[in-house]
Amino acid sequence: MNYYTPVQDIKELEKITFQVRRDIIRMVHGASSGHPGGSLGCTDILVCLYFNLMCHQPKPFSMQGKNEDIFYLSNGHISPVLYSVLARTGYFPLSELATFRKINSRLQGHPATKEGLEGIRVATGSLGQGFSVAIGHALAKKLDKEQNIVYVMLGDGEIQEGQIWEAANFASHHKVDNLIAMIDVNGQQIDGTTQEVMNNRDIKAKFEAFGWQVLQMNGHNIPEILDTIRHAQTLCHKGIPIMILAHTIMGKGVDFMEGTHKWHGVAPNTAQLEQALAQLPETLGDY
Repeated sequence: MNYYTPVQDIKELEKITFQVRRDIIRMVHGASSGHPGGSLGCTDILVCLYFNLMCHQPKPFSMQGKNEDIFYLSNGHISPVLYSVLARTGYFPLSELATFRKINSRLQGHPATKEGLEGIRVATGSLGQGFSVAIGHALAKKLDKEQNIVYVMLGDGEIQEGQIWEAANFASHHKVDNLIAMIDVNGQQIDGTTQEVMNNRDIKAKFEAFGWQVLQMNGHNIPEILDTIRHAQTLCHKGIPIMILAHTIMGKGVDFMEGTHKWHGVAPNTAQLEQALAQLPETLGDY
């Protein structure tokens, strides 16, 4: 198979994160809508996955993903970061990022499959459901005796959905041990902090009680992200699903967006766009 060639140099991965964050800001500004906060917060993690850790094949794209690692974005509203890393690893033309949320675009506000966008295997964004799909795909790979891993990203606001806990119980009961799930723990959701809206309390203890092995990492430290996920990979195929709590800052990389729910789903105006881009050096060339 024609797998993506991993980027090994940490400084190069860091450069890519700047460009992906530029993509996110420009896409959301261009559409005058979208979700920049969580997208910026998860950038480092998705760059590490797609550019280094995952064994995946951009071309030709396969919906089944046989003999590939698979990624699902359960919190699909942060689609800008996913679209950027997909385009920049060769799934579809980089120029298509300019169509984000436009009429007849394949790049909808939440990832969708009807338009045939390469890299998207299920419509996500109806919170809680992508987690279940990822578990199902991992179970299918186990039945096919594949050794590849399924990855899934959740939001910490998303885990307030009841379906998450039914799925978590299912995964541990059925020993879905080729699955690495991650929660973007930024403490923010659309209407305020997670503590104010519905306190998640001890997420680690909850998943451990549901039979998962839980790791934690700084979601903005690239060496730590790489080390933690590589460690998680060594824990796969041992009868227990893996959960990584990724501690992040919503809006990371743009000072006036950081650490507040106010940028969960608000597009910057032109002055704010320029202010944000001034903090994010262009490293790979804009689309």
